Amino acid sequence: MAEVLLGKPVADAIAEEVRTRAEALAAKGRMPCLAIIRVGAREEDLSYERGALKRAGSAGIAVRRFELDAEAPQEEILDVVRQVNEDASIHGCLLFRPLPAGVDEAAVCDALSPVKDVDGITSASLASVFMDGDCGFAPCTAEACVRLLEHYGIPLEGARVAVVGRSLVIGKPVAMMLLARNATVTVAHSRTANLPGLCRSQDIVITAVGRAKMFVEEHFREGQTVVDVGINMDADGALCGDVDFDAAEPVVRALTPVPRGVGSITTAVLMDHVVSAAERA
Repeated sequence: MAEVLLGKPVADAIAEEVRTRAEALAAKGRMPCLAIIRVGAREEDLSYERGALKRAGSAGIAVRRFELDAEAPQEEILDVVRQVNEDASIHGCLLFRPLPAGVDEAAVCDALSPVKDVDGITSASLASVFMDGDCGFAPCTAEACVRLLEHYGIPLEGARVAVVGRSLVIGKPVAMMLLARNATVTVAHSRTANLPGLCRSQDIVITAVGRAKMFVEEHFREGQTVVDVGINMDADGALCGDVDFDAAEPVVRALTPVPRGVGSITTAVLMDHVVSAAERA
């Protein structure tokens, strides 16, 4: 029976450290502050926002919300981004995406100052991840994967890792972060030839393809660690990951559940980035 790698202990450990650092900044008269820019009211955005507000409140981080109509034009969104950039009391910004149709999302993201980009959405931040630099921050979910593996003492140096997914939100940045920790990384995707065979050959498998229960017993072997980043709905309407948990759990050494896995760490990483940005300011 596999060890279930829950996200809550990881998030709690990060949150405790963040709270201590935020208190030290507040004692010096610098309250860490997060700006949230939300265009429209998609339920998934509102749910994440509620979690971020709760996490910020417990960490001693102030939050300023900028809520725009779902039909807001690009220039109005850019005006809010510029306002955030120019406000020295704001240290980090979370911009919910996707933006409405007709808005140049890349242009809006790159309008955000990299020093306030706490979710790794600007070209400068992503370039820094790929170049192992210190401009901006990595995408929170990608970093949450690495934090989880480190928290549970999963060896990364020399490990063979398959990252299945090639997005700029998770797949590509988490691959770069693992390479920086001396893992040997293969980036695969849903069209990779003999994907089950590739996955079985690895020590760690990270799934981020967005297909409900796509990874089944044939993708795994004994001794592996599996990190499931997928957030999907199964045929019964229940929340599930990319991995068929019931099929993988009897086979592998350790795996994350969905929910209660990587997703629960993401807001804690976000708050860590906000406090780090405040420390740098």
